[in-house]
Amino acid sequence: MTTFPYQSTTNDITVRVRPSYLAEESSPAQNRYVWAYQVEIENGSDGIWTVMARHWHIVDANGQSQQVDGEGVVGQTPTLEPGGVFRYTSGAPLSAPSGIMSGSYDLAAATGEKLSVKIPTFSLDSPYETSKPS
Repeated sequence: MTTFPYQSTTNDITVRVRPSYLAEESSPAQNRYVWAYQVEIENGSDGIWTVMARHWHIVDANGQSQQVDGEGVVGQTPTLEPGGVFRYTSGAPLSAPSGIMSGSYDLAAATGEKLSVKIPTFSLDSPYETSKPS
């Protein structure tokens, strides 16, 4: 079983995230640090939900902030039946050796009900990060 170190639940919808540093795609000499993050969205409710949009807030160690908004996830608008799980992998490049990401998904039910589901805040840490919180 795969472990996800970050998890958040909103109205019985659970989002789990596991980030990993991609050394082979990063170039510290050019201030390019790249991460992949695996996401699992699990529907623990009795309803059927469709992921309509995503909203990401990314802040790097230098304080640079990015807002990323878009339709669905990885080019899809997945529908989650009760007990259903959708998994995907995406990536994030930064110009600093660490950062944090947080956000939310907009879900919609066939009934017209809307729901904003929290994505847990997670850290992007590379082996090149020398400052650590004490």
